[in-house]
Amino acid sequence: MSQPLNLATRFPLAAEGAGEHRPLIITLFAIFVVATLVITVWAGRQTRNAADFYAGGRQFTGFQNGLAVSGDYMSAASFLGIAGAIALFGYDGFLYSIGFLVAWLVALLLVAEPLRNSGRYTMGDVLAYRMRQRPVRTAAGASTIVVSIFYLLAQMAGAGVLVSLLLGITSDGGKVAIVALVGVLMIVYVTIGGMKGTTWVQMVKAVLLIVGTVLITVLILWKFHFNVSELLGKAAENSGKGSAFLEPGLKYGATATSKLDFLSLGIALVLGTAGLPHILIRFYTVPTAKAARKSVNWAIGIIGVFYLMTIVLGFGAAALLKPKEITDSNPAGNTAAPLAALEIGGGSGSTGGAILLAVISAVAFATILAVVAGLTLASSSSFAHDIYANVIRKGKATDKEEVRAARWATVAIGIVSIGLGALARDLNVAGLVALAFAVAASANLPTILYSLFWKRFTTQGALWSIYGGLASSVLLVLFSPVVSSKPSSMFPDVDFAWFPLENPGLISIPLGFLLGILGTLLSKDEPDKGKYAELEVRSLTGTGAH
Repeated sequence: MSQPLNLATRFPLAAEGAGEHRPLIITLFAIFVVATLVITVWAGRQTRNAADFYAGGRQFTGFQNGLAVSGDYMSAASFLGIAGAIALFGYDGFLYSIGFLVAWLVALLLVAEPLRNSGRYTMGDVLAYRMRQRPVRTAAGASTIVVSIFYLLAQMAGAGVLVSLLLGITSDGGKVAIVALVGVLMIVYVTIGGMKGTTWVQMVKAVLLIVGTVLITVLILWKFHFNVSELLGKAAENSGKGSAFLEPGLKYGATATSKLDFLSLGIALVLGTAGLPHILIRFYTVPTAKAARKSVNWAIGIIGVFYLMTIVLGFGAAALLKPKEITDSNPAGNTAAPLAALEIGGGSGSTGGAILLAVISAVAFATILAVVAGLTLASSSSFAHDIYANVIRKGKATDKEEVRAARWATVAIGIVSIGLGALARDLNVAGLVALAFAVAASANLPTILYSLFWKRFTTQGALWSIYGGLASSVLLVLFSPVVSSKPSSMFPDVDFAWFPLENPGLISIPLGFLLGILGTLLSKDEPDKGKYAELEVRSLTGTGAH
């Protein structure tokens, strides 16, 4: 979630390490795919109605949902990107680990339980409870789909590059086929398994990710005699930066623009997480508010341990590898964790190195599949429940019709994602991930918070906030260095960047909140105070929640 995969780069060391051991990697990939397909078919047989498809029948325990939430949150870009940021930038990269954990606490403690108590299946349920149904559901559905598709694109394109290079596939057709495979698996998981199948896949993935990360973490610590000072000292020495590697300012702080960029990224990260639809819908899968609180506690523990281990992975990669070895493989450092696994297992050509590389690669692939399934479910649910059932059919659709619409929406979203992922396989997808976070923080979060906690908030305020936040974040990203003007941009050969920051959060997030206030104050609508009172009781106590 932090640094997306740079699709213009290759993985020469990782591919070399795979070499003769590719059958092992293919076998591990195949085992995971077959196992998850079996789980999905089993879960699909138990999906009988809309509540089963959207919310898993609300039958999951706090622990199970906490595990699934963790699986949804810990994406491949997060797993690979944070380790890479630390390996290349030391202390400044370490801030990503802390930022993700803090972001998670804000999301859960501020939004998760009230949203679960207030809604039924989607974010649109909360907005529509006290406002005009059709316009706010249309806006919520549009925002959810935009966030999900851009996030999906980054994950799928990343999967295409990671898997094709590790398996030795170099042709464009082969890379497109990998992206298509991920898309087809995603469609199968969601259309057959619904929320039940997706939740079980995410639980399995979370366990695999934690076990794989623990294994590499312990081996790195073992290499340095479980002496953290020795590990950090070697990392600083190997980095070529000396003590500066362990101090602030290596990546952020050199210029006023870089300081503002870090502030903008931090705001988007912390607040965007609290507005990500695929995370928020997970809290509709538990039967009670008490179970939601338990899942929050479990998720905080699991995610906290994971992000602490990414610190060891990052500094371990810096201690084991020269910066040039990492950047030659991927300039953004996203291959640091696989390369560290290869090195700690014995290096290129060794059986131990190949086994560890295969394990980490399979875990990364499992992570991608689980996250894309969650994203697809969030967007297809929002289309079927908010737009089809409540806007197009005006609330007259049956459960069966609604689930059918969700399944067709899944196929459509999958096809769009495959097409865009194939086109973007050689592009830097930083702009797409930045856009997903910026939209979530600028459009979704203000409307959720105002709906839950501001009595006067109106339909016009919600529409101004969602569409204004969406439009401003998209425009600022389009005219930023992420899209043009730099070698790492999506279009490096042209320059139309007039916005200096790589993340628009510093501007678009306050604008989203401000537009919600202005839209409300300038609105002629009279808020329904009775409905707000009902929503307040429901959000705080869970009374009357579905």
